[in-house]
Amino acid sequence: MEEVKDQACASTHFMNGKSCEEQSIKKLPTLIHSGLVAVYGTVVLNQIVLFLGTDDGQLLKAILNENMESNCPEVLYEIEEETSIFPKLRLDPVDNNYIYLSSANKVRRIPVANCGRYVSKQECLSAKDPYCGWCSLNQRCTLKENCTSSNSIKGWYNISHAPDKDLKILLDFPAENQVSVSANRNKILTSCIIKIVKPVEIFYENVELKNSSCSCNLTTPVITDDVDGGVTPVVPSGRQSKGLVLLWHISIHSIEPLWISTLGKSEITVKGENFTRASGIKLILTGITGCKPEIIKVRNVLNDTQMTFALPPTRKEAKSVCIQANGKKCSPPMTLHYVSLPSCFGITPNTSWISGGRKITPIGRNFNVVDRVIISDDQRSNLTVNRHSVASCCNYLTPSLSHATESKVVDLMLKVDTTFIPCVKLHYHPDPVFINYQLHTELDPDLELKIYKENDNLNISKTEVEVYLSYMNGAQTKKIWFSVQNITKKPDRSTILCKFKREGTDKIDFSTVKVFVRLGNFEHEVKPTSSHIYLYVLILLPIVVGVIIAAFIVTRYKSKELTRKQSQQLELLEYEIRKEIREGFAELQMDELDVVDSFGTVPFLDYKHFALRTFFPESGGFASIFSEDMPQSRDQTSKDESFNMLHALICNKNFLVTLIHTLEKQKNFSVKDRCLFASFLTIALQTKLVYLTHILEVLTKDLMEQSSNVQPKLLLRRTESVVEKLLTNWMSVCLSGFLRETIGEPFYLLVTTLNQRINKGPVDAITCKALYTLNEDWLLWQVSEFKTVVLNVIFEKIPENESGDACQTIQVNVLDCDTIGQAKEKSLQAFLNKNGFLYGLQLDEIGLELASEEQQRELLDIDGSSEVMEDGIRKLNTIGHYEISNGDTIKVFKKKANTRSDVDYSDEHCHLILPDSEANKDVKGAGHKGKQKFKVKEMYLTKLLSTKVAIHSVVEKLFRSIWSLPNSKAPVAIKYFFDFLDAQAESKKITDPDVVHIWKTNSLPLRFWVNILKNPQFVFDIKKTSHIDGCLSVIAQAFMDAFSLAEQTLGKEAPTNKLLYAKDIPLYKKEVKAYYKAIRDLPPLTTSEVEDFLTQESKKHENEFNEKVALAEIYRYIVKYYDEIVSKLERERGFEDVQKQLQQVKDLFDEKKKCKWL
Repeated sequence: MEEVKDQACASTHFMNGKSCEEQSIKKLPTLIHSGLVAVYGTVVLNQIVLFLGTDDGQLLKAILNENMESNCPEVLYEIEEETSIFPKLRLDPVDNNYIYLSSANKVRRIPVANCGRYVSKQECLSAKDPYCGWCSLNQRCTLKENCTSSNSIKGWYNISHAPDKDLKILLDFPAENQVSVSANRNKILTSCIIKIVKPVEIFYENVELKNSSCSCNLTTPVITDDVDGGVTPVVPSGRQSKGLVLLWHISIHSIEPLWISTLGKSEITVKGENFTRASGIKLILTGITGCKPEIIKVRNVLNDTQMTFALPPTRKEAKSVCIQANGKKCSPPMTLHYVSLPSCFGITPNTSWISGGRKITPIGRNFNVVDRVIISDDQRSNLTVNRHSVASCCNYLTPSLSHATESKVVDLMLKVDTTFIPCVKLHYHPDPVFINYQLHTELDPDLELKIYKENDNLNISKTEVEVYLSYMNGAQTKKIWFSVQNITKKPDRSTILCKFKREGTDKIDFSTVKVFVRLGNFEHEVKPTSSHIYLYVLILLPIVVGVIIAAFIVTRYKSKELTRKQSQQLELLEYEIRKEIREGFAELQMDELDVVDSFGTVPFLDYKHFALRTFFPESGGFASIFSEDMPQSRDQTSKDESFNMLHALICNKNFLVTLIHTLEKQKNFSVKDRCLFASFLTIALQTKLVYLTHILEVLTKDLMEQSSNVQPKLLLRRTESVVEKLLTNWMSVCLSGFLRETIGEPFYLLVTTLNQRINKGPVDAITCKALYTLNEDWLLWQVSEFKTVVLNVIFEKIPENESGDACQTIQVNVLDCDTIGQAKEKSLQAFLNKNGFLYGLQLDEIGLELASEEQQRELLDIDGSSEVMEDGIRKLNTIGHYEISNGDTIKVFKKKANTRSDVDYSDEHCHLILPDSEANKDVKGAGHKGKQKFKVKEMYLTKLLSTKVAIHSVVEKLFRSIWSLPNSKAPVAIKYFFDFLDAQAESKKITDPDVVHIWKTNSLPLRFWVNILKNPQFVFDIKKTSHIDGCLSVIAQAFMDAFSLAEQTLGKEAPTNKLLYAKDIPLYKKEVKAYYKAIRDLPPLTTSEVEDFLTQESKKHENEFNEKVALAEIYRYIVKYYDEIVSKLERERGFEDVQKQLQQVKDLFDEKKKCKWL
């Protein structure tokens, strides 16, 4: 980088008071550095700052003085990958304390100064970095923006003015060959460096620094030139040198090596002449212009032509090296390159044969500073990898691993001075195996040689193979070197094709020929193809023919044996199918279900929990909210006023209808929000059922107006509007008494009977699938034979059961395939059936114990004796596993609180459905030992029919209790709403009777009864299992099919849940039509009768719910869509007073929100 000073008069920035004539026009280097690719300059505090980018990824910063001379550049940042920096550098336009650095595929934002490297005030100011200054408050060197008191005069300051011109230098000569230098200035000195500039630059750092002066003593053999400072020393008279000093001139030929790492080098060799005759030999290492040179003393003078030096570590750059001796000028400089440590990305090839000698080439950078490449073997010390040639620094020959007999992986490492750098893994494989060769001489004088080799993982190339042939010519052994043409790889072997063209007249005695192959250190003699192979073929041919004949005979015999076994298995399969079909038929005709005559009191839920479960089937969290009381506040009157005004507002029919229609028009008012709003409204108007019924009528009529133009049969089919969910809630409220008094007992009997039927046969404890079920998806068809075991179960007296006897023994029927947990369930159910009340302990609180004469053993689902399958899956213990037989005594005991023997079943357990690997095993016993038992799911479909027959009477009893009229009277709610639908159809002139039938079906059976039939937990205090849910879904489907007007056309491929009740549906349809006709023929209800019924229902449910919670939830929706509601009211007439009331309600709630009362 150079500066041309040919027009200095045009600028006065660097004139320093000199006239234009005094300025010389010259071309001088401003900064010298190798590999510069980018430069950016800026002026900071009257100083030029240069940012320089290099081709090896360095960002440098240099500061120029007024003479355009650079200081020692500072390395701001180094890119680890050493990628070249892009030519354009830019300061951050927002914050000039950062510069953008572009390289490869990244742009980096780098700070322009590293002020934190200066730990003291003197170092900070001596650096003369215009970006850095001393922050007095923090007592550290910082950027100006990072100092909190930078705006004050003494808060942050740096070297921001030109250098002083009052520096005075004095010289004194206290003794021979000594000079005393002192400097004074009128301000405090921050640093002082004194150097000799001729004949060579030498820095002296042992300078004594005081407030405004510095001094040091210089000792040098000969002082004949100027000392920096512009003062020429004069030697006083009388001190003349009295001896003649003979100085030899040394010459430098080379320095090895010229490339070293940033770690330095413990030994470099300098070659030249006259080394032993010179004195004071020094190596001067100079970096970038302006940087301080390093003086290194000679380490060892080996002889007159060689000497060694030790180079210190330094940063990455190219340095100038010269040798000085006898105090004279330096030798002509040579360039020495400091580079970063080598990095290794891989090697090619990455394999070698065990004998070694294969040429490998590392892939990476800076391998020219590597001292040695070694491999680390776990059985031997480190082995050095030799270089392939002196000229190539990146090729190496692998050493031999003679002790290895098989494939091995070793670590390849690079050694730089005393540092080891990991490279990659090198894979050693056994030496290649050469099978034989074929030598073709018919193309005389040309020779063609084919060598056959076993396939391996070495991937040998033709350039690595050397092939030669030796033969005897008289008493001499001669060699012929072949040229390797190619290597062809086939699935069974590889072929090396070699050729040689004879030019002489020598004849080859082919009887003495030997073929050798050389691969690195591995050399092997290849044997020719044996001529006895044809003899071997003649000997082996009869043997092979005999083996083929014997194999044919054995195969024929095994085929017949296999055919016989297949016939037996087909007979067994036919026997099994016949047996299963016969047993299914017999069970269908003879099986009877012992229905429990007394199941105690029906566990009805109270009205509050029944209503909450029907109102919020998927939002169970509202049950606890509506059960609690509103928290009391300090100003109860003010608080009640807000709710009272809101309640009065929703009791305005016109406002409420407008509010609902407005909300339903909002896009983000989802179906879930509509259902919740309808339920909140039902609770808020629980005590005003008459008013709620009027709202229901108005909204239903509006819904009919919307649906009449499209398809009237779809009315009330889905729950997509507020009125549809409101109708469901209204039916639940009005029919709760009818449900409890008339439907409850047969419904509970159905659930109990269904549970009993399911538990009569095997039930898989993991999947809950059962042999006896109504739903094909829950059918357990992978079941083996089972039998009933009668147990004598002893129930001890416990404090939790106050009504029980001291001790009871009850006979319990279990299955030998039942798990211990299932046996506990059946024992507790037997206790309930006999006594009519629960035992008093939960299922997980009791344990079972086998009481025998020898010992008492606790029964567990999983213990040390559990069977473990092949896949590590554990099979649950059963009654049969413990070999419990009829009449054995089982004791029920209360488990300790800190013990828990039950397990949480997961995929690691199984019961009746075994893993695939176990299910295909041979079945033992039953007269068919060693034969697999064939099972098909369709063989067990008769179990669905037998379950349907067993519970058929209970199902019909429930259905007929729903669509019958006790005492020839229909529930008031049903009669009222059916008459309302008839009136609406007549007013709309709908003459199709099917439309009214569908309206009634959608409003009552679909909207209410199906929901109850599928969810018995809404009515009773019981838990519904997934299996019971699947069975009740089949019954509910049959129930709805009875109300359908469509004719069912079922084929053989129809679902089983449709086929089960296919013959019963026509009869049910007739009964449903008669039910609808009977209700229509009843005398219409008067308005007073309906209102009396609704008023009585309202009084029954007073104080059941916290209505203020419902009002608060309604208000949340009003606030959310407040602007839309107000806009709607403004467009309608007659809502002026309502708008004022709504604003008052909002103000009251807002005031409470400020007071944190809501």
